[in-house]
Amino acid sequence: PQLARAVVGGKTYVGGSGDGAQDIEGHGTRVAGIIAARPLKGTGFVGIAPDAEVLSYRYTGGEGEKGQGNSGTMSKAIRDAVAAGAEIINISSDTANKQDNEGLRLAVADAVSKGALIIAAAGNDGVDGKSAKTYPASYDGVLAVAASDRNDERAFFSQSGDFVDVAAPGVGMVSTVPDSGQCTADGTSFAAPYVAGVAALLKQKHPEWKAAQIATRIEETAQRPGRGPNRFIGWGVVDPVAALSDDSTPGMTPTPYPPVAA
Repeated sequence: PQLARAVVGGKTYVGGSGDGAQDIEGHGTRVAGIIAARPLKGTGFVGIAPDAEVLSYRYTGGEGEKGQGNSGTMSKAIRDAVAAGAEIINISSDTANKQDNEGLRLAVADAVSKGALIIAAAGNDGVDGKSAKTYPASYDGVLAVAASDRNDERAFFSQSGDFVDVAAPGVGMVSTVPDSGQCTADGTSFAAPYVAGVAALLKQKHPEWKAAQIATRIEETAQRPGRGPNRFIGWGVVDPVAALSDDSTPGMTPTPYPPVAA
């Protein structure tokens, strides 16, 4: 019910045809709820950007081989989202075995060149703490999101790497589930939409800002562990209030702060 007015279109690429609103696993409903769940009497949960409109492109999730999806269906979803005018594209998954893929790389590059802000989950294979690239999060122009825990540190499962741009809460995340109600879940899949919601609020407040400027504002106002980024939580844990309170015009890339003395 909290998403009935939020989801305004989309498409299914696996397990048959449709508008993308049927969720067999519950994953997409949780992701969408974190971004745009509407207020509902009787519940205290609401999305980060409750006025945002969601286009649901279901490129994976279903029964049997036809439901699995791959980098090809993900690429189609990205291209269709851009064609439909999506300004912010949340991707709460990565490719199997962390594989780079030319078709996916080109789809992302095309979306970035057309002004879309792509926000992607860093992945959940980081228990060993070792650095490794994941895709599409590692592609140029993508805002890669790690998961943070209640101590504002890297969640133990969150993938580490120099590609990580920012972190967001990803442990015990409350969100909507199919049919009705809410539940909790862990993962970078639920950290990414938290950032996407903040990006939607920034775009609503500053419609003239480019995608890179929105990403820069999110990175530069994050709760930083140091002057610059690290491979665990990037520039830091996202701070929605700080991001939305600063009305100065951001640059196209984040810079370390405080600056190095001359």
